[in-house]
Formats: sequence, C-alpha cells, structure tokens
Amino acid sequence: MKKRLLALILAACVTMSVTACQDNQNTSSAPTSSVTESKDDSKTESEESKEESSDAETSAPESSDAETSAPETSDVETATPESSDVETTTSETTTEKPSDIPTNEVYEAGGLITEGMKEISVLNEGNKVRLAKVLKKLAAGEEVTIGFIGGSITQGSSAGNSLCYAKLTTDWFMKTYPNAKINYINAGIGATGSYIGVHRVTSDLLVKNPDLVFVEFSVNDTTENTQRNIESYDSLLRTIWGYETNPAIITIATVQENGTSFQQYHYDVVKKYDLPMISYGDAILSVIKKGDIAWKEISDDNIHPNVPGHNALSQMLTSYIEDVIAELDSITGDESDFTVKASTAGFENGKLLSPTNTEPAINNGFIKKNGYFGGFDGTWIALASDTKPYPEDVTLTFEVEAKSIGLLYGKLTNATATTAEIYVDNELVTTINAAFPGGWGSYVECAHIKTFNETGKHTVSIVPKAKDGGSLFYVSALAIS
Repeated sequence: MKKRLLALILAACVTMSVTACQDNQNTSSAPTSSVTESKDDSKTESEESKEESSDAETSAPESSDAETSAPETSDVETATPESSDVETTTSETTTEKPSDIPTNEVYEAGGLITEGMKEISVLNEGNKVRLAKVLKKLAAGEEVTIGFIGGSITQGSSAGNSLCYAKLTTDWFMKTYPNAKINYINAGIGATGSYIGVHRVTSDLLVKNPDLVFVEFSVNDTTENTQRNIESYDSLLRTIWGYETNPAIITIATVQENGTSFQQYHYDVVKKYDLPMISYGDAILSVIKKGDIAWKEISDDNIHPNVPGHNALSQMLTSYIEDVIAELDSITGDESDFTVKASTAGFENGKLLSPTNTEPAINNGFIKKNGYFGGFDGTWIALASDTKPYPEDVTLTFEVEAKSIGLLYGKLTNATATTAEIYVDNELVTTINAAFPGGWGSYVECAHIKTFNETGKHTVSIVPKAKDGGSLFYVSALAIS
C-alpha cells in the first residue's frame, strides 16, 4: 500500500492482551433487510427491526436496554463436550504497531480522525486483489452489494440505523461512486458471536450475493470458549470467501472500555489468509491514552460506540479503502490463499434449523410462536405452570444430518425460566439453564452440544424440566454443520 507521509515515532512494539467481553446489547430485532440504494436514493435506510412484545403465556419479557455485561456462552450444568478435532494452541502472535501517535496531532470526538489514527488502525493491509475487483466494478458504474455482519455494534446500537458505521461507510461508497448502483445489507444481530454468525451468514447475508463483506465480532467472541470461537471465526471467513460471488472481506476489531477484545485471536486467523484487518480498538485507545479524548466521548457504555464512535470507525474503514483506490492499477496477482485452514474450521457452511424452515420430528408440549425474539424469527416455547403442567413426556425432537450440533435458546430474565436436558441419539449430553435473573434482558444464547468424527444422521431432543411456580424454555434453532 502506498504509505502516507507521516512522522510516526515507533516507540515500542505492543503485545496485545487477549481477553474478551460480551457485546451485550440485545434489541430483540431481526437483522436489517437488504436495501438497494443508488445515486437517486441515497437516503434510503434499512427497514426498522421488528420487536416482539412480552406475552405472559408464550414469550419472555422484552429485553432490557441496559448495557451491563452478560456471558456469551451457555450456562450449562454439566460440561458440554469439546470438539474432538479443535486446535488447542493458544499462543499469541503479537502485531507490530506504534504504541503512540504524534503529539502534534489532536483528535476531537466527532471530528476527522488523525493521520496517526489512520496508520494505527490498519492492523493488517492484507491481500487486496478481490477488493480491487470490487472497486473497479464501482468505478465502472456497475451494481455492487456491500454487506456487514457482526453483533450489536454492527446492528447500530447507540447510533441507530442511519448513523451506524455500516450505513455511514455505505453512504461513503455512494458518494464516491455516484454512477454505481449500491445495495446495502446490515446483518448485525446484538448479543451474537461468530458461532451464531457462521450458522446464519448464508441465510442472512450470502444469499443476497454480496461483493464485499465487513466482519465484526471481536467483542462478542470470548475466551470462555476460546477454541470454539477461533474455529467458528475461521469457519465464518471460509464460508464467506468460498461463496459463489467471490466476495472480498474486510475484518474489523472493536474493543471494550477496559481494553479487552478477541482481536488477537481473530488476527491470527486473518493473518493466515492475509485479509485486511482494521482495528478501531488500537486507534481509539491510542488517542485516549494520549489524552485527546475520554472513552465517554465515543461511547455511552462500556462497549458500544456512540455516534462519534461509529463515525470514527467508518472513517478508519474508508481511509483504508482510499489507499487501495490510490494504488488500484498496480494491484495484480493471486488472491488470498485459503487452501490451508487456520484451524479445523469444523463449522464451515453451517446453517440454522428454525421454526421458519424446519418441522420437528416430535413436538409434545412446545408452542410454535411466530415473530421476532432476540433477532431471530420464530420460537418454540415450552411453558408450564402449577395449573398447566408439562406433559409427562414433553420433548422437542429433531432428526438431523450433521457432524456438529449446537442449540440456540432463550436466556431469560423471567423468574420462571427453567432448565432443559439435551439428548443426542438418546444419550444425555448436557443440561442447559435458561435463567438469567437480574440480567440486562432476555436474548438468544448459543451452546455447542456435540461434534462427531464424520457427518451422519442423529436425533436431538430438548426436554425441559418443571419447577415450582412454572417453567419456561425457549428454543430458537438448532445450529448444524
């Protein structure tokens, strides 16, 4: 990449600590639908997300807007088996970036990012061959689809549909290429990590044939399930890259106020494939360390960027793309090499079996409810009370063909939320606790249930267990790959 003339002082090489935090905003809304935008319709926004209200008989209470942290992983009463072929290496590969930016540059929240921030934000320039092809299509006035997938930051939490980084970045593309027809897809869902992401990316994003995909999950993937999240992130990138439209990928690393992020683990995967990676966290924490701004100026809580924060992230992305445009004619050669996997990538091309596309083999005691909960359409709900107990053999059973099996279920603040036993091929594998008492709100959680050595046919049964005062258990989907 053509470097900017910048008087950067390389003070030190930073070793980035890798911990994780939960991107905890749950808006109980669907991923934003694809919206076609052109130079004549530059102000079209994504369709507002739908929200399902609380229903005493069939649904959990509405999610809270509170921003306190919540665990990403499932609350299981017995250990969920680890994938037998997941890589166990957890060594960190440090990235060499300046630890400080020039003191003569000053960043003001909401204003233009500095040259130093631009430089620091580019964690990996990456192979630009696919991206160059997209930019050439735009320059020729052709139709291009730009997609975004991630958690609540991508969804637009604390900024809204029209001022989130995804929309701002798409608006920049429209302004830069006024003769092109640009389609915008925001597939962000709050409180979801890359495990859920890889199982929904095809149905929520890839079927809309994107040319360019931005991926953001670094504050949703946590070290509570480090190896699973490495594998799911790797699987997600491989699923996107291998799709029939040959989309380019730009990865994004965000951060929590205390500096925790899954960035380093994601970087190790990204570096393997030499993809671009833009670190909002490195750039924004640098100017906070320097004293230009305080965290509260770019975020209203401990995680989510507010309007100035989203604006800064969008500028980092577009600054990188501007550099690629400047060297467009000289970008030639082979694309990124995905021949050798960064991990076992056992969730590649995963999918969700949900109420909208699947009928259970046995449904005894669950109610199928339409409408959105936690960003997902449709829910199977088991509800029992002292006067309306569960049937003696209450169960929701599926017949699947898969190598890996997971469960998406409701983590509920409702006082009557209960546990459920999960059986695979009539063998009790784990017990999941759906209760989230005193939590920030109800949301869709994920649990990896079992991985086999090879793909085969299996039965999966969810059996909720009654308790005094009533019982409530939500099933949003099975995740299979």
